[in-house]
Amino acid sequence: MRSASLVLLAYGLMLVLGVVWSALPIPVLGDTPPDVAAVTAGYLGLTARRGVAAAVGAAVITGYLADLLAGAPRGLLALTAGIVCVSAIGVQRRILVRGWALTAGFAAATVTLAALASVVVRLALRGPVAGLGTELWGLVRLGVAAALLGPAIIRLYRRVDAAFARTHRERDHALEGLAP
Repeated sequence: MRSASLVLLAYGLMLVLGVVWSALPIPVLGDTPPDVAAVTAGYLGLTARRGVAAAVGAAVITGYLADLLAGAPRGLLALTAGIVCVSAIGVQRRILVRGWALTAGFAAATVTLAALASVVVRLALRGPVAGLGTELWGLVRLGVAAALLGPAIIRLYRRVDAAFARTHRERDHALEGLAP
């Protein structure tokens, strides 16, 4: 239920941000909404408790929903969300995401990894790839957008984790961002 709740919440965020973000008075980032799917996949991987399959499955579903909303090539964002989730699972016991700066850095890193994976997949499949400067500029804009909005998204996800906690201690750990 926790993973399904996070996927539904991410889908709602993607819907709202897809509409509202371009209307915000942000000059450089106006046409680059934050990659909620990548942040969600990173968070799912970071907080994977017992089973890896549930976290990766939820990340792939979130990426697939992002594929549908963004009009991306079929499966591209689903694949990159799965890669981000598996990468976050690999480092879950080694990092501690607490505080605004570390949370913003984690969000920017997950989005950067997803964007790089997307470029690699498009290159491997001979899909459409822009010039190097354009791809790098898009990568920087995505990272900045994720660093700005990522801490709020991760805090919202921590609230969902706290709601699904079984004990008071688990609830406190979820709200503080401690590993389960």
